[in-house]
Amino acid sequence: MNSRIVVFAGPSGSGKNTVINELLKRCANMSKLVTATTRVPREGEREGVDHVFIANEEFRDLIQKGEVLEHVYFEERDVYYGTLRSKLEKQSEDSSGVLAEMQIIGARYLKKHYNALTIFIEPESLDILEERIRSRSVLPEEEIAHRLEVAQHEMEHEAPEYDIRISNKQGKLQETVDEIIAILNTYNISCETSQ
Repeated sequence: MNSRIVVFAGPSGSGKNTVINELLKRCANMSKLVTATTRVPREGEREGVDHVFIANEEFRDLIQKGEVLEHVYFEERDVYYGTLRSKLEKQSEDSSGVLAEMQIIGARYLKKHYNALTIFIEPESLDILEERIRSRSVLPEEEIAHRLEVAQHEMEHEAPEYDIRISNKQGKLQETVDEIIAILNTYNISCETSQ
């Protein structure tokens, strides 16, 4: 494989997807890893662009065949998410940087087996994270409390496992992305800007 894989993780509402999308706008030579899921496509999502959408039975069959490198299962929703070997290897051949958004299980796997660089995106504080979560959608109080509890766990117990931790400060997206590009350069992962 010619490219480096960069894994981004962080609490829900930390802005990791926004950071990845901004990097993709600015770095023409990078692509976002297309993961597989067994959930129904959301409005506007495209097959093979946002995710590979497959049935649970087929996903389990691919796990048995060793085609799913890592996965997570959400029992309460009966939904799988995972990385397909074929997708990762194809994208690694086609671009010089593959950006992946995933949870700790996937980050550990790609770090160990593919020498991925792992970056944890975190908010400035839990208070600011709560503001972001509340401003994005109307959620029941118990869901907001659950997300904040999960975020606190991730920041205290999982974040130290990542190579880099970056605070995505409110209203400072461009500065955050500049900082990440500078870090990528130190790891010999170059961002070739689009003209």
